[in-house]
Amino acid sequence: MTVDFEECIKDSPRFRANIDEVETDVVEIEAKLDKLVKLCSGMIEAGRAYISANKLFINGIRDLSHHSVLIFQLFVSFQECLEKCGESLQEIVNYHMILFDQTQRSVKQQLHNFVKEDVRKFKETKKQFDKVREDMEIAQVKNAQAPRNKPHEVEEASSTLITTRKCFRHLALDYVLQINVLQAKKKFEILDSMLSFMQAQYSLFQQGFNILDEVDPYMKKLAAELDQLVIDSAVEKREMEHKHATIQQRDFAYDDSKVEFNVDAPNGVVMEGYLFKRASNAFKTWNRRWFSIQNSQLVYQKRLKDALTVVVEDLRLCSVKPCEDIERRFCFEVVSPTKSCMLQAESEKLRQAWIQAVQASIASAYREISDNYYIEVTSPSTSSIDSASEPRERIVKGESILQRVQSLPGNEICCDCGQADPRWASINLGNLLCIECSSIHRSLGVHCSKVRSLTLDTWEPELMKLMCELGNTVINQIYEGACEEQGLKKPGPNSSRSVYVLHWYVYLLCVCPLLHLPCFIAEREDSDESSGEVDIEQEASDPEDGRELDPKTLLHKASRARNLSVMAEALAHGADVNSVSEEDESKSPLIQAVAGGSLIACEFLLQNGADVNQRDVRGRAPLHHATCLGHTGQVCLFLKRGASQMEVDEDGQDPLSIAVQAANADIVTLLRLARMNEEMREADGPFGQPGQYPSSSPTELQYRKCIQEFICLSIDEC
Repeated sequence: MTVDFEECIKDSPRFRANIDEVETDVVEIEAKLDKLVKLCSGMIEAGRAYISANKLFINGIRDLSHHSVLIFQLFVSFQECLEKCGESLQEIVNYHMILFDQTQRSVKQQLHNFVKEDVRKFKETKKQFDKVREDMEIAQVKNAQAPRNKPHEVEEASSTLITTRKCFRHLALDYVLQINVLQAKKKFEILDSMLSFMQAQYSLFQQGFNILDEVDPYMKKLAAELDQLVIDSAVEKREMEHKHATIQQRDFAYDDSKVEFNVDAPNGVVMEGYLFKRASNAFKTWNRRWFSIQNSQLVYQKRLKDALTVVVEDLRLCSVKPCEDIERRFCFEVVSPTKSCMLQAESEKLRQAWIQAVQASIASAYREISDNYYIEVTSPSTSSIDSASEPRERIVKGESILQRVQSLPGNEICCDCGQADPRWASINLGNLLCIECSSIHRSLGVHCSKVRSLTLDTWEPELMKLMCELGNTVINQIYEGACEEQGLKKPGPNSSRSVYVLHWYVYLLCVCPLLHLPCFIAEREDSDESSGEVDIEQEASDPEDGRELDPKTLLHKASRARNLSVMAEALAHGADVNSVSEEDESKSPLIQAVAGGSLIACEFLLQNGADVNQRDVRGRAPLHHATCLGHTGQVCLFLKRGASQMEVDEDGQDPLSIAVQAANADIVTLLRLARMNEEMREADGPFGQPGQYPSSSPTELQYRKCIQEFICLSIDEC
């Protein structure tokens, strides 16, 4: 509704009626807008409370989704659906926040400003308009009442009327303008506010629809799995009811005859149940605890949430036996190297079951270590433990050993005659030979040279490592150094066999006086002089090699220092490989090598005839010393070379008892496996003859694999 400006000048009744209608309309619209703003404020507050509650609800969904895998293990998509729903609801809540922010700006703030600013100005102008109109009406009355006989009053009244009428008309025009502007602004302000609110609502529901439409596949997937869950739950319910009915028919008196143990249980728990444990305090109180055998340990706990208390750290180190000499019944004792634990079962059958479970776990631990150290051992000549029926892992053969050994300096030619590409080796000397020289070495006897093919034979890692530690250059410097001083001519690839044999024995005569064979040398000299193929000048040679130490002392010190080249030189100068050191408790070079910690040094001495069972003044053999020092690889090597573990030292201890006291589970396992293997050989040999145990039996193969793998690990550590 607009007011005519012309009517405003006239101040007609129509103008006054229009003014009254406009004023009434403004008052009504003000009241309605105030109410709408208050309702909008309430809606916004309630919306924000809804958002806060919705956020808490969404966080609850997320917490549930994090544990859904534990709750619904068979329905993995449940967690995915919950997470997707939580994300979708969070996005919808975000759009709700946007809606309420826009409502705050478009409805509440915009309409509030319209009421408080535009309507307020209208009211202020209305007050001025009413006052001026009242003044004009008073001036009109005074002008009409002015007496004719009083010109000055007439003039004053007329002047006042003109002034007030002029002021009224100006103010009326401004008032009408403000009214018309307010009427026009009222239309688009309210419309703009409502349109903004509706657009915000539209965006909310449009975005919500899009979000939920994306969740629809997940909800359908969850619905399908829900149907399957209902079916499975019904089946499970019937099974549980059947099981319940079956168990309900039993006699609920405790029946311990059905107690069983399983060393191959999927969860690793061999056996579990309640036992009474005697405390180690002065009062020797008995406490009931939940015991279990798992991971080769005996453990217990009082409550489920309590940490496991380890009674026996490694079952391989313990033994178990029944106890009949105490007041309580059904007791048995688990003994480890450091302590013993007295336990009591509830019946004799349970006691036997626990004892058998511990024993079975000990045996299982032996099998497990054997399986973990799976390896085949194959040796045609020097190893007492050989097999050719299983896959090879660490044993090397053929071109690999040839390439590795020939890569050493001087190994590209024969050590003796210089022929290229040698493919034979002397494993106790550590040099490479051609096929002709290898046949001559064989004729010398294994006490001088042990020959093996680099391509036809299979090599243990310890032998391959030994060959890589020496080589032609090192060996020739030792064995041919004095020959050059004596003017002896080294044979070549085309020299005859007799020339080579004479050469080899001569430099043994010059360099190694304790190894020479005079009669055989004399025969060879006669035959070679008659042939005229060789001219040897016999010169006196000093048996000493110029070193400050004698060969025996040198061998002992070099063995302890793990210096293979000096050990070879000491042997070349006549040192006895089984000599003893009176100053050091009659220890042999092999025991010195054990103290030095070198498996390869031990292998070198064994290949050169060292006695694996030679004992010192305290009655300790190399196996005793290796066990005391915890050298697992050396223990394996000595067992492989036939070391006896039944001998006791001056303290009455054998290697097994030493290992048990040291709580060395690996060595205890190896020694017990070796002892079991020997016992089975003696018991199961045909016609009662020991040593005839079939080499292809599972126990024998298991024992070999375990020993060879420990040797390989020790070589790798070196």
